[in-house]
Amino acid sequence: MHPAPSVIIFTTFSGLGFGLLFWLGVGALVPGGLSAFIWFTIAYVAAVGGLLASTFHLGHPERAIKAFSQWQTSWLSREGIAAVATLLIMAFYGAGLVFGGTRFAALGWLGAVGALTTIFTTAMIYAQLRTVPRWHHWTTPALFLTLSLGGGALLGGQVSETIGLLALAGGLQLYAWAMGDKRFQRSGTDMDTATGLGHIGKVRAFEPPHTGTNYLMREFIHVVGRRHAVQLRAIALGLGFVLPVVLLLLPFSHIFAVFAVFSHIAGVLVVRWLFFAQAEHVVGLYYGKR
Repeated sequence: MHPAPSVIIFTTFSGLGFGLLFWLGVGALVPGGLSAFIWFTIAYVAAVGGLLASTFHLGHPERAIKAFSQWQTSWLSREGIAAVATLLIMAFYGAGLVFGGTRFAALGWLGAVGALTTIFTTAMIYAQLRTVPRWHHWTTPALFLTLSLGGGALLGGQVSETIGLLALAGGLQLYAWAMGDKRFQRSGTDMDTATGLGHIGKVRAFEPPHTGTNYLMREFIHVVGRRHAVQLRAIALGLGFVLPVVLLLLPFSHIFAVFAVFSHIAGVLVVRWLFFAQAEHVVGLYYGKR
């Protein structure tokens, strides 16, 4: 699929923001006063900034509010509701720390559950799609959750949790890439099944459906060269997982910690680019692109 910058920014930074809100909610770090204000500002800038970025991919961003009404059938709607509820709960929780130096533990845990729910609903927007076999798998929500929690732990200075979660996320990512490369072919979807004419013989397109590009081709068909993909995967793995863990294993230094954060963000941006660019939508069969 077309890797739009808006959705790459959305899935990267909203995950980091809600991941940090989770660790703040469970009390892994309990700042107070100005320090609490700074921590919550970082989390909210990342989470809200990512959510706002996603609206730029809509044809009519002003209609985004209507998405909240479809919660019974739409994971996008559920994500919006979970995100708003979480941000409101954590605002009250953060206010207690900022203005009163008081931690309302029950409110924090409720906000942490909300953060996890928001991350999960974001992942399910993609994992639910049977038309994209690479995404339609348990590894999609698993990766969203581990990456968000690992990135949030990194931002929050939770060293041991970061190392464990990033190691787990890195292993999951390698598995997802390896299995995802085979999933479209194993899905059994081809021109024969798409047209229902497979019982007659092998089906092939007589000529292209269009003489030029259209919306479906621009949005749902994006081909990445194999060598290019391998190189980008190596960069993503190195920057997003390996280098941050190595830097955290060295004697503590604020400079190393900053480098670890920026390295991880850069790596996750590449991971998200590949997530969309390598997602083979079955509509590509109609245009002879699969």
